[in-house]
Amino acid sequence: MPELPEVETTRRGLEPHLGGQIIRAVMVRDARLRFPVIPELARILPGLVIRGIGRRGKYLLLDCGRGWLILHLGMSGSLRILPAATPAEKHDHFDLVLENGFCMRLRDPRRFGAVIWTETDPMRHPLLDKLGVEPLTAGFDGAWLYRVTRGKKTNIKQTLMDGHLLAGVGNIYANEALFRAAINPTLPAARLGRERCGRLARTVKEVLEQAIAAGGSSLRDFVGSSGKPGYFQQQYFVYGRAGEPCHVCASSVRLLRQGQRATFYCPVCQK
Repeated sequence: MPELPEVETTRRGLEPHLGGQIIRAVMVRDARLRFPVIPELARILPGLVIRGIGRRGKYLLLDCGRGWLILHLGMSGSLRILPAATPAEKHDHFDLVLENGFCMRLRDPRRFGAVIWTETDPMRHPLLDKLGVEPLTAGFDGAWLYRVTRGKKTNIKQTLMDGHLLAGVGNIYANEALFRAAINPTLPAARLGRERCGRLARTVKEVLEQAIAAGGSSLRDFVGSSGKPGYFQQQYFVYGRAGEPCHVCASSVRLLRQGQRATFYCPVCQK
């Protein structure tokens, strides 16, 4: 599933192509996404100007003046800018056609993505209003992490992935941040002291920022808005490397399951 770096990479790629553009038409080839695409979009959106594109967690927000499009890439979706006349392929379900002759096209093989319209504050939408702090903001630091983990019975990896606490940190980047912070993913969150909370908050930010700079990761069929893949997977220390030697100590990277998600870690480097 595209995580925060992939979504932010997409946002940055789309922004120069969408900002200030007038919507000419909407084309829905298959409305059966995670939530059905409402047919009223074909009436509502034409003529509106896209004022900007933001992000909240793993959701993209297109400001259309009188309302917002809330977009989610699902498990394997991508958004690309293409000439509007480009023939659609099998999994191209939604086009936002612009007056300049281009379109923003949603490709979503598994149809777990979302295209949602709201005319109220998108931050109060049920999908967004309970999301936690953004990890790349000043609101997320060691002091915050120490405070919210007091009394926590869950392990630290699942705590990092709790979207009600921290928005957008998925499985890949939780694994990588914990390795770089030298923290075992099975450790109860409440056992982290102030120093380790500070170190972990820093590594979460570092991993996310480096992944964004690399264009995200290319798992399944994620690509950015330009159609190019991300390359952060070339920098993985542990993710997907079960049985391979640790890049730091040469011990074998281990695999276990936490909350039905794969966890990769080094038993020597991470305590």
